[in-house]
Amino acid sequence: MHKITNLKYLGIIILNLLLLFAFITPLISNIDPNEQDLMNSLVGISSQYFFGTDQFGRDMFIRLAYATQLSVSLAFFITLSSIIPGILLGVLAAYKGGIIEKSLTLFSDMILALPGLLLILLVISFSPGNTILLHLALSLTLWVEFYKVSRAKTKTILIQPYIEATKLLGFSSFYILRKEIIPGLYGIMITLSTFTMSTAIISLSTLSALGVGVQPPTSELGNMIVDFLPYFDDRPLLIALPTIIIFLLVLSLQLITNKGNKNV
Repeated sequence: MHKITNLKYLGIIILNLLLLFAFITPLISNIDPNEQDLMNSLVGISSQYFFGTDQFGRDMFIRLAYATQLSVSLAFFITLSSIIPGILLGVLAAYKGGIIEKSLTLFSDMILALPGLLLILLVISFSPGNTILLHLALSLTLWVEFYKVSRAKTKTILIQPYIEATKLLGFSSFYILRKEIIPGLYGIMITLSTFTMSTAIISLSTLSALGVGVQPPTSELGNMIVDFLPYFDDRPLLIALPTIIIFLLVLSLQLITNKGNKNV
């Protein structure tokens, strides 16, 4: 079996295990992730606390499950709300050309001209910690890649001889879009989506660590890392666990779309 296939399967396995942990654990547990028990503060790993407890005595296993669920869910919806306008506007620009294409391309270039983090901070500064604004801010910076790739790919498809033949045979633009352009975009968009989701996960954690993302007491991987910094000497595992989960999430997504050398 090719090494590339093995890596892809490894990525699928890691991602599925993380998803099971994130979405099944809250369903089978009745423990409130925000419930404090100061008498059990900073307890180590035990049969009762699989990953120990944090400084407020909250169960780390449960909080990590909720934090992973939040990061994956937000990253998925951010990617979805980036890919839909990105593809629609990209295809529209390629089809219509002229002033429409120039205007959309100018707008996308303006978005790219601003540092991504600065643009996000400008948007969420109106209400730090607001999940909807955080979602919109990240989507605003991430849709551009989908626009540029879908526009370039669509323009390449439209100049192919078989597209001209299809038009001469009387087939509508909708037929060409459904049968030729969308299938032609599918593979590259799936790959770009996984990279975008990885970026969203890292961005969410970074913004939360900076104090402008998801706010405590909501469990989120980035803010958990920062909250545990004062306890690094006594409980380094508290910082290691959310860091490892972020690493595994991003790694699994990258492995799934690995396009490296397929030779053994």
